[in-house]
Amino acid sequence: MTSYRVRALPGLPEVRPGDDLAKLIVAAGPGLVDGDVLLVTSKIVSKAEGRILAATDREAAIDAETVRVVARRGPLRIVENKQGLVMAAAGVDASNTAAGTVLLLPEDSDASARTIREGLRDALGVDVGVIVTDTFGRPWRNGLTDVAIGAAGVRVLEDLRGGTDAQGNPLNATVIALADELAAAGDLVKGKAEGLPVAVVSGLGHLVGDTDTDARAMVRVAADDMFRLGTSEAVREAVTQRRTVREFTDEPVDPGAVRRAVTAAVTAPAPHHTTPWRFVLLESPESRLRLLDAMRDAWIADLRRDGKSEESIAKRVRRGDLLRKAPYLVVPCLMTDGSHTYGDARRDGAEREMFVVAMGAGVQNFLVALAGERLGSAWVSSTMFCREVVRDVLDLPEGWDPMGAVAVGHAAAPPRDRPARSPESFLTVR
Repeated sequence: MTSYRVRALPGLPEVRPGDDLAKLIVAAGPGLVDGDVLLVTSKIVSKAEGRILAATDREAAIDAETVRVVARRGPLRIVENKQGLVMAAAGVDASNTAAGTVLLLPEDSDASARTIREGLRDALGVDVGVIVTDTFGRPWRNGLTDVAIGAAGVRVLEDLRGGTDAQGNPLNATVIALADELAAAGDLVKGKAEGLPVAVVSGLGHLVGDTDTDARAMVRVAADDMFRLGTSEAVREAVTQRRTVREFTDEPVDPGAVRRAVTAAVTAPAPHHTTPWRFVLLESPESRLRLLDAMRDAWIADLRRDGKSEESIAKRVRRGDLLRKAPYLVVPCLMTDGSHTYGDARRDGAEREMFVVAMGAGVQNFLVALAGERLGSAWVSSTMFCREVVRDVLDLPEGWDPMGAVAVGHAAAPPRDRPARSPESFLTVR
């Protein structure tokens, strides 16, 4: 098909709760034929279905329709609503409705589209497609356009994957959003203020017919959404969702992901413009085993000097299995060669504490960045109790102080939910 026609449908009255949209469209004399596609603005669907809410506070209505906040900038919120759509203000609209009221989106726009399609078929005997449209902004693009939020009897996606282009190149990722393209075409003739809420597309009959997919198929599922949160929201989520993982799968760890996490780690604050962090990456099983065996022997010797029984020692040593089962180990080390020497214990002690705090900030950056790479981690203190052993086995410089070990891997199971902690328990205000 090389051409099609788009026209607005004039003559529709103001829609009120309880109105039959199919009958109103028929009364307007749409001149429909088989294969036409109707593009129906969601506002009139909401009005007909009584999705009008008396609300002097639009923000409260948005709260009620919101499932998840994606991003917030001042009063503007991008959210996921109850229909699964990610959009500004949950689709709550205060325009083209009486003062003191707001319009909510249809509860099930696909069902609304089916009802209109069936009503037109019953009244006119025509087989048409119906798309319910709404206005969206889009990531990385200025301006608004109409998209499909409900559909019936029309192909919403065209999957070209597995085919080739005109030059014979394979198409590996091309899925065309047909319903959104139709919605945008209708918006060109409906406009936003002309009182023309319905448009008709003719000439694309090959897209119309019974189908088992609807507009919900166009909503990207969470697992495929690489941009699920806004920037500040993603930062908070990354920090709060960083969890200690103690059980890992056998899936190998991408060394590049660890190096990217180190890049984030070394942006932490540090005293005197120094860079006191060093990260020893144990990427070979041999190096991990050699280190862990030596640390185990040193621990057993310490426990025997403490007078622990062999049974108690065996039980304690088994705690080290976490590091043995991890597919990848990292030993963060602290360097204090940039520290100042004052000559008295109080200030020299404070100087070292500054560097230790910086080390903690660097390790926290590292752990959060690993979580961003979808890697689990556990930071344990073991290397701090046998620094000389670690330096000797790993052939590290004398000035490198091992500050624990980080087990890294793919989590064997999602961590258990952790209740949010109120900041009030940790605050003192003066």
